[in-house]
Amino acid sequence: MAKCKFCDKENYIKLKSPNMYLCKEYFVEYFENRVKKSIEKYKMLNKDEKILVAVSGGKDGHAAAWVLKKLGYNIELFHINLGIKDFSEISLETVKKLAEKLEVPLHVVNLKDITGKTMEDVRGKKCSICGTTKRYLMNKFGYENGFDVIVTGHNLDDEVSFILNNILNWNIRYLAKHEPVLPAHDKFLKKVKIFFEIEEELILKYAEAEGIPFTTAKCRFAEKAITLKHRAYFNELEKERPNIKYQFLSGYMKNRHLFKVEDENFQFRECEVCGMTSAGRICSFCRVWKLYKKKK
Repeated sequence: MAKCKFCDKENYIKLKSPNMYLCKEYFVEYFENRVKKSIEKYKMLNKDEKILVAVSGGKDGHAAAWVLKKLGYNIELFHINLGIKDFSEISLETVKKLAEKLEVPLHVVNLKDITGKTMEDVRGKKCSICGTTKRYLMNKFGYENGFDVIVTGHNLDDEVSFILNNILNWNIRYLAKHEPVLPAHDKFLKKVKIFFEIEEELILKYAEAEGIPFTTAKCRFAEKAITLKHRAYFNELEKERPNIKYQFLSGYMKNRHLFKVEDENFQFRECEVCGMTSAGRICSFCRVWKLYKKKK
């Protein structure tokens, strides 16, 4: 069996780019250095900021919280209990284990307490509504509780599948938003993706190497998500053309200015129901959960 490039220990992983074997210890060091470089490259974070890390129970958000704590950032955890049978309870227990190991505060919001419903009660495109719900609730909580930035566990695989999906549908406005850092404006906090250039496979190996608690339970509502099929395309392409995911993302970053849309008449405003920043009279969260009816 091949040995680690830097020592005589048994290899833990074979990297594709650069092409080399690493033992567990050197891989952890390599991974954390990549995160450091991404943070510096895109000027993502500084040590004075109060950071809210979104965690759902899965490896990505948990690894993001773990590595940021190790790198000395001021983090707290945020979790949404969506009320999904055979999923949400497992996720919450795993998040609690993570908070205990990291010795950081954990904030849990129950969707039912806010909307009177859970994701089980939703009809239609559950994944789309879930995404809208998560973005809104973590931003609202962060804004109301004095946080400076929100960190999510979105990774390279997520980004390339989202970009491809938006290209196939020519969603120009969405294509302009795939950036590692979205700056703050109005009541929207700064949002950061520290794994923007890091593959999902490496995040999994890091989480396993560090013994990070996470669940492999899958949300049954996400099984038919089109982005999962896009991920499968890229995984097949990667076998024939190693590093194609990173090349695709790099090409997007070089040409993302092509998707910038300037609308001189467009203005953000406050949602008439909740008061948060909105593109219309009523924000997407209040619309999908029909909170405007409750207000009336």
